[in-house]
This record gives sequence, structure tokens and C-alpha cells, in this order.
Amino acid sequence: MAQKPGQGVSAQQQPFAVDSPLEYAQQIKTVELPEVVETVVDEYDRVLGDRDRFLWKWIHNLFDAFTLSSVATDRKNTVRNHKTLLTVFITTLDDLAERDSDTTTFDRARHIPFRTETGKAEGEVVAFLADLWETVEAELRTAPRYEEFADIFEYDFRQTVNAMDYSRFLNETPSAANRAEAERYDAYNMAVFPYACVDLMYSPSFDTDELGALRSLLCDLQQMARIGNWVTTWQRELAEGDVSSGIAVCALERGVITPTEVTDPDQATVDRLVDRIKSYGIEAEFMREWEIRSRAVRKRTGELDSIDVEAMVDGFETVMDHHLTSDGLK
Repeated sequence: MAQKPGQGVSAQQQPFAVDSPLEYAQQIKTVELPEVVETVVDEYDRVLGDRDRFLWKWIHNLFDAFTLSSVATDRKNTVRNHKTLLTVFITTLDDLAERDSDTTTFDRARHIPFRTETGKAEGEVVAFLADLWETVEAELRTAPRYEEFADIFEYDFRQTVNAMDYSRFLNETPSAANRAEAERYDAYNMAVFPYACVDLMYSPSFDTDELGALRSLLCDLQQMARIGNWVTTWQRELAEGDVSSGIAVCALERGVITPTEVTDPDQATVDRLVDRIKSYGIEAEFMREWEIRSRAVRKRTGELDSIDVEAMVDGFETVMDHHLTSDGLK
């Protein structure tokens, strides 16, 4: 089983370790965001305000747990700040795709990171995202190995955006739900690859000959992170009419729930669907898959020399623990 929050984490990686979700929530509230992040979050609250500040503090507090060991010690705070800003961008864009049903705004905003000509940024949300991306990119350009990994970062970020587009497609066409595509495409929504690229930009000792082995490991670790997110957010998402979670996808694919039932459901319908899905043991099935993947990746810890793979796996187990502890809070 996954460890209790905080166990198996190095002295530099000590996210809050508490058993009570209420106590955990109170601890997260005490996290202080750095000024550069606080400014962006203030603007987010003004323009959208859909997400509680808990989410930004939660991920900011957790980043150290799964930052690659190759990151220079004196740059870890910088890396964490970069990735928190990137998370605000990703989450805002993802909400446009999954929750707001504003395809026009999503289509305009999704091109921002790739310098595609889309005309003047119209609307507060698009303008917010355009300004935020300028900040993200300006920060990343200061990284010692930025030029070396910039193209890879852009490629990986395209996969993250494509994952959001898949979620949008699925919510518009729930009859197309199937687990194979959900696992193949939706996992990239976790942005594990772009986060790792940020780490590599600040990793003076990383051996590029090990890039293929690292990315292979990240595939499994990213799916583990996706499962952690799925099992702790699917009920909230279902109430919002979002069926892109792997758990909802499995329920649709197996006929446990129907596309008609998940289209703009009221709370009473949501409660019935949640009870039905739980009764079929789909959550437990995904938890078993997480355990299998965790054991498998543990056997591969000797594949890299310039990164501590054991610490990587420890970090993603910590992420899972924090997903479970924060169930219903984000």
C-alpha cells in the first residue's frame, strides 16, 4: 500500500503529514505562496475565481516531493515557483475545456503557448492566460539548460493540451467513452512530462543519454498520478457534468451509467450514479492498478544513474497519499 503522507520522503521533501483531512486542510491554508505566484493567483481570483486557493497551495506544497533529484539544490524554490505558475495556466485552460463548455474560448486559449497567430486576445480569460504565459516563458528562459530542453518542453505541453481537448470531446460525446483512450490520452493532463522538462532545465548533472529511460519511467508515474486524481475528483466532476475521469469512463463503457444520465444531472441523480458506480467496485479496481504500477516501477530503479529513481517513486507515492488525504478538498 501507499505510505502515510510524509513517509519515505527526504529531509528536503517534507509535505504535511497528518491523518485527519480537516487538520490537513488547515495545514494547507498556512502555506504561503511566493509573491510572483500570489500576484497571478490574485488576478485569477478577479477574472475567474472558480478554484479555491487551496488547490494552488496544495500543489505548491507538494512539488518538492516529486521534483527530480538532479535539480540544483539552490534552484529548487525557483523550479517550484515555475511549476506552480504553470499549474495555474494548465488548470485554467483545463476548466475551459471540461467545465465551462466554451469551445471558442478554449480553442483561442489553447494556442497561446505555441505562438500561433490567433488575433488579439479577446476576453478577460484569454488575456489573463496570455499574460500568464508570458510570465511562465520569461521565467523559464532564465534556466541554465532552457535552450537544450525548450523544444521537448513545447512538444510535451502540446500533449497536455491535447489531453484537455480529449476531455472536451468526451464530455460532448459521452457515448465514445472507453478506457483504452482515457488511459492513453487523458494521463497527459497531469503534465508530468512538462514538469520534468522544467526540472531538467535546472539539472546540471543530468545525462541526456538517459532521456529515453527517464521518459519511459515517467509514462508509468504519470498514469499513477492520473489514477490518484481520478479517484479523488470523479464525484465532484460528475456533479459538474464532466465524465472524463477514468472511473466515469469505465462506468459508461460497461453500461453502469448511461450517457443520458450524465447530461446535466441534478444532485439527486448524481447521488444515485455515485452509489451505483461504487457498488460495482470501479474505484477499487483503479486502486489495484495503481498498486501494480507502483510495484512494477520499483523494479526499474536501476535504469538511471544521473537521477535517483527510488526518490522519484517515493515522490509519486507521496503524491498519491496527498491525493487521498485531500479527497473532496480540491
